[in-house]
Amino acid sequence: MKLFFDLISTRAATQLVTVNLQQCIVAGWAGRDLAAIEHHIEELAELGVPRPSAVPLYYRIAANQVSQDDALQAVGPHSSGEAEVFVFMHDGQLMVSLASDHTDRKLESISVALSKQICVKPVAREAWPFAEVAAHWDSLILRSWIEEDGRRVLYQEGTLASLRPPTELIEGCFGAAGMPPDAGMTCGTMAAIGGIRPSTNLEMELFDPILGRRIHHAYRIEVLPEIA
Repeated sequence: MKLFFDLISTRAATQLVTVNLQQCIVAGWAGRDLAAIEHHIEELAELGVPRPSAVPLYYRIAANQVSQDDALQAVGPHSSGEAEVFVFMHDGQLMVSLASDHTDRKLESISVALSKQICVKPVAREAWPFAEVAAHWDSLILRSWIEEDGRRVLYQEGTLASLRPPTELIEGCFGAAGMPPDAGMTCGTMAAIGGIRPSTNLEMELFDPILGRRIHHAYRIEVLPEIA
């Protein structure tokens, strides 16, 4: 699966880079506060969502489920997205972008892995070198909005200080060898304001308050009928 990014750097002119993605990993349960993770696991368990077998947990997603389109499809009205940092390698260097872990919330109560694997993962079209944000990583802000009753509603907002750094997640998934050049990984998310709920659209951004720039992406889901 080929992904195309406008690589935006403070050190060079914007350039178009291509990534031949063969592996996609969603890092789940990636928060730094283990007590908060356990509380969230217990909350989801009350809704019938099975406990994870490990924390963090690395879900493998089919590479052909990754898309940079802004019009996508999902079966049934039960899915919604979550904004996450997306990291990948280019020319031996780690790059940072933005993605949505779009998930089937109805299927989630049966299998978290399948609920993630069945849905397309939208990815933004811009990226930054990780080296340019590593020193102030915790200050980066992740936000998302959904549309409810015709209004744009803030759905998620928080700094990356609440999540494990991507270098830690990469080592946990791939070991000391690091991320392969054909892989991409989402790096966890924060709680939804007002609770997780289905939505046919998501607007999201990764904002850097130090360098004053942002990566933005939005997409809408066409709901396909569930045929029994």
